[in-house]
Amino acid sequence: MSARRWHVLLELAHADFLERVRRYSFLVTLLCAMYFGYLAATGKIMLRVGNMRGVYNSAWIGTLMSLVATTFLSLAGFYVVKNTIERDRATRVGEILASTPISKILYLTGKWLSNFMVLAVMVAILGSSGIAMQFWQGEDPHVQMWKLLAPFLLLALPAMALVAAVAVVFETIAWLRGGFGNVAYFFVWTAGLAVPASAGAAGAASPYDWAGLSIVWSSMKAAAQTTNDSFSFSLDVGSFDFVRSTFLWNGIAWTGGMVLLRIAWIGFALMLVAVSALLFDRFDPARSRLRAGRSKAAGPDSAEILAEVEARAVVPLASTMTLTPLRAAPAHFRFGAMLAAELRLMLKGQKWWWYGGAAVLVALSAALPGAQARGVALCVAWIWPVLMWSTMGVRESRDRTSQLLFSAPHPIARQLPAVWCAGMVLALITGSGFALRLVLGGNWRGLLAWLIGAAFIATFALALGVWSGTSKPFEILYTLLWYVGPMHAIVPLYFMGSAPATSLTRVPLVYLALAAGMALTALAGRKRQLQT
Repeated sequence: MSARRWHVLLELAHADFLERVRRYSFLVTLLCAMYFGYLAATGKIMLRVGNMRGVYNSAWIGTLMSLVATTFLSLAGFYVVKNTIERDRATRVGEILASTPISKILYLTGKWLSNFMVLAVMVAILGSSGIAMQFWQGEDPHVQMWKLLAPFLLLALPAMALVAAVAVVFETIAWLRGGFGNVAYFFVWTAGLAVPASAGAAGAASPYDWAGLSIVWSSMKAAAQTTNDSFSFSLDVGSFDFVRSTFLWNGIAWTGGMVLLRIAWIGFALMLVAVSALLFDRFDPARSRLRAGRSKAAGPDSAEILAEVEARAVVPLASTMTLTPLRAAPAHFRFGAMLAAELRLMLKGQKWWWYGGAAVLVALSAALPGAQARGVALCVAWIWPVLMWSTMGVRESRDRTSQLLFSAPHPIARQLPAVWCAGMVLALITGSGFALRLVLGGNWRGLLAWLIGAAFIATFALALGVWSGTSKPFEILYTLLWYVGPMHAIVPLYFMGSAPATSLTRVPLVYLALAAGMALTALAGRKRQLQT
């Protein structure tokens, strides 16, 4: 690569990096990462081999903090950096860049480099906090810099390089750059961590371990020398209560092959960037229309516009000037019509297979024999419309119709409740099979919990949409809450009302109070929008 190309690459990455670190999302993610570091320092996040933990020396602290960076930042950091190409597309800057000699591979490499720089800064801040952690929590006062920082350099940074490349790939594929990609990445991330977890449980390092977890686990199990070799890296409220003894671990014995394997993940990330260049449309609207099946949403071409202008030019102006007479009396407001319109907007563009999948899930949640199986079917049925709920409160700013809608009479008292009711109706329909079995079984307490769960989902989506103006926060937070709570049987997070009857005592009332609070928040957010 010539010096000029290197200069262009660095300038692209530097400009994009500066724009990204000035956002609130970067600050919030960084604060959350530091908070997780604090939890690790206070023993709330622990590494355990059976009921043993390592002595808090430089090797243990550095590895613990690097695993926090690898696991947390590989999830939250992806959503921070996955918007750089889309921002150029929305602001039309991409069209300007496409007219320059900058190649696709150079442009995407610059985007990957800026993504990596943003994530690397977060890793560096966590690394520096690890030094402070040893002075605070360390049981061994001797700071060994290589053992402390090597996990960040060889575990966390290659993982961040891969996450930065995956974000670029997602943005160059049309059906992954939007809300579906936000939800899909969560499951990709979960599956990607499950592979090294299974390898680490077997005591072997996996060649597919992009996060480096199996390397850490196999090394720690060898040092623990215990028959109970189960490994745990989790958030424990009980702090050190589960720990019965400690063992000395002096860090990973890095070999040349292990270092090359970690560096190879950076090379794999660059290969993903090269593949994404083949898929990138270079902001060409013609290619976008071709991939979308020449959709009408792409707009008419210049020949159609010219023909329409010529046709209108030959028509006398007076013949087209027809005014609609005003009504003698004002029309009455029809809430049902507005609710139907909002529901049609929410479901607009859905394919036949989406409706077929929803119908199958409704049937399964009603017909499955076991209560636990029906609860799982309800969980899947209420993740199915996540991309519809995420548009609640967002369409006004996304489609730039806020001035039109907010100038209508009573936008808070009429339009906002219609949006909420549309989301509620969607939740009631997709979860109707589960409700039918509750009614047939006379489980009225369970039915009430189910109704509260539906109301919580609709209110959660509306509040986040109104305040954020984008669908991404709900897509991320709801998917995370859905996965951690109902799918993993954590009763305090059972907002869907599908838990066993013995667990449904105070949990639904908590989510009813949360829904009421979020409803007030949504009203305050809409009032703020009207005033600005």
